Amino acid sequence: MPVKFSNCALKLAGLVLLAALPLRLPATDLKLATIAPEGSGWMKDLRAAGAQVRERTGGRVNLKFYGGGIQGTDKKVLRKIRIGQLQGGVFTSNSLEERYPDILIYGLPMLFNSQAEVDYVRQKMDARLAAGLDKAGFATYGFAGGGFANFLTGKPVTGLADLRGQKIWVPEGDRTSYTAMQALQLTPVVLPITDVLTGLETGLLDIVATPPVGAIVLQWYTKTRFVTNLPLSYTMGVLAIDKAALRTVSEADQAVLRDVMTALYARLDAQNRVDNTKAEDALRSSGLKFVEPNLAEIPQWRSAVSTAMDRMAAEGAFSADLLAEVRRHLQDFRKANPPATVPGNPR
Repeated sequence: MPVKFSNCALKLAGLVLLAALPLRLPATDLKLATIAPEGSGWMKDLRAAGAQVRERTGGRVNLKFYGGGIQGTDKKVLRKIRIGQLQGGVFTSNSLEERYPDILIYGLPMLFNSQAEVDYVRQKMDARLAAGLDKAGFATYGFAGGGFANFLTGKPVTGLADLRGQKIWVPEGDRTSYTAMQALQLTPVVLPITDVLTGLETGLLDIVATPPVGAIVLQWYTKTRFVTNLPLSYTMGVLAIDKAALRTVSEADQAVLRDVMTALYARLDAQNRVDNTKAEDALRSSGLKFVEPNLAEIPQWRSAVSTAMDRMAAEGAFSADLLAEVRRHLQDFRKANPPATVPGNPR
């Protein structure tokens, strides 16, 4: 005789069966933009990390990278993030100023003398800056130092007299560099990074500032002849993803994303130093001549720029307390590690 089940029992059995089936969450596509050229080592590393995230999350998280600046300038990328067309990007630190002004602090002009100074300060302050980005609505996975920007010029530059009247590139939105140039009574020309090569070709620009790797990857070295051997500002790259876009990603998959991308940025931070050394050798081999600045002038540069940065901090462009903290750390480091030769006398 067939066994009959009540409707209640059948519903309960159905629920038990559903609970036993594996839960399949919808895939989340994270569209990320960068100016890194397609085919470059940076793009290969980013795509390899994306493939690792996709594999480890079972396809639930897909990182889609748009390289070569095809999504526009960093300012345009931020606008697209706000309206949901993109979920994040790889930015220079200055590009994130509108969302978190204190991210400017490492890149202030003429703040650091050496990589050792940068390492000392970053060890003490990276976590604080990452927390600030988090509060501003961005998940980030570490900072990849890009090295020090140097002047690349058509004529040798050893002092302010050589810079007078020259058209010097300042990145779009980079208020600190623009203010520093004004403090030195120089002629800044504001352009997005995507227009710099054309600017050098057409004479709109005479001088650019970039680390050696940037000079090669972006091909700017082909339009210049000299490099001034003076650390102007420390550059840094940041992968920032809108935290709102991660709401559909499970905690476990976010942990995978964090693990993979944090490891990638630690590798990039170390590798970029090696790459910049190699790039400097490549610039020399390509015929660019490295010239030394007039050290007697550097204190004048530093004094004018420091005063300008103090004024910006007082006006609220970034935290005056944070700037004071960086300077305290630098003072401590320099007391314990007096350099044999210091270009000027920075605070």
